[in-house]
Amino acid sequence: MGLLSKITKGGLAKKAIDEASKPHNKRKIKQALSSVTNRGKGSGTTGGTTGRR
Repeated sequence: MGLLSKITKGGLAKKAIDEASKPHNKRKIKQALSSVTNRGKGSGTTGGTTGRR
């Protein structure tokens, strides 16, 4: 079962990489990333750092 699991995971990873390399999917990924990175901007927070301290 371990070998079959590894083969399945490898196939899924290849499919995800292949889909991400398509031009229309690259555009969607860039839009999603920009919306996430811009989400925190303009909220009035100071310091500009996010994450743990």
